[in-house]
Amino acid sequence: MTAALVAGLLAGYGIAMPVGAVATYLVALTARTALKIGACAALGVATADGVYALIAEAGGSALARTIQPVLLPLRWASALVLVALAVRSGVTAVRKYRRRHAPAPGDEGVPVSAARAYLGLCGITLMNPLTVVYFVALVLGGRAASAPSHLEQAVFVLAAFAASASWQLLLAGGGALLGRALTGARGQLTTALASSLLITVLAWRLLATSA
Repeated sequence: MTAALVAGLLAGYGIAMPVGAVATYLVALTARTALKIGACAALGVATADGVYALIAEAGGSALARTIQPVLLPLRWASALVLVALAVRSGVTAVRKYRRRHAPAPGDEGVPVSAARAYLGLCGITLMNPLTVVYFVALVLGGRAASAPSHLEQAVFVLAAFAASASWQLLLAGGGALLGRALTGARGQLTTALASSLLITVLAWRLLATSA
């Protein structure tokens, strides 16, 4: 149970921490509207992460018996996918930092209500294919020979959602001052590299369990 909780928290923070266009938009939206609007938008992002974690867990359970004969190579492949995602995130952050150019969110289609903010940010995040690739690689790669219980799956999904929500709410609740710090060139570099390191650690754990 504790392992599922920790794995879910690490997974949630790993996917949520990079400050890119969505996070920049979230902070800017909160600064020019209200904390309530920003909090709903933040929960929209976290909901999308939770949905993908749930899909990955459900798919992993259905495929548990099928993948058992190829569990070892699957773990290696999953670890490689995670490392590739970590490298991609880090390289992109370094390139942006060197250009000293932080993407500025546009003003088109700004949500004006809590519901629109929630649905808008949830939809934008769901359109990111890297999120589902990340969770599927992590969940299937860490699948043990015996499938986890439904309770452990629920704990993983809820922990991933809670981790993502706490980070997104931090961005929204920090207001303009925190927003400038995290969405600037140095802030984006720091959070992206921290996320890359965390994802790499998760990949190493997959390889360690298969040794």
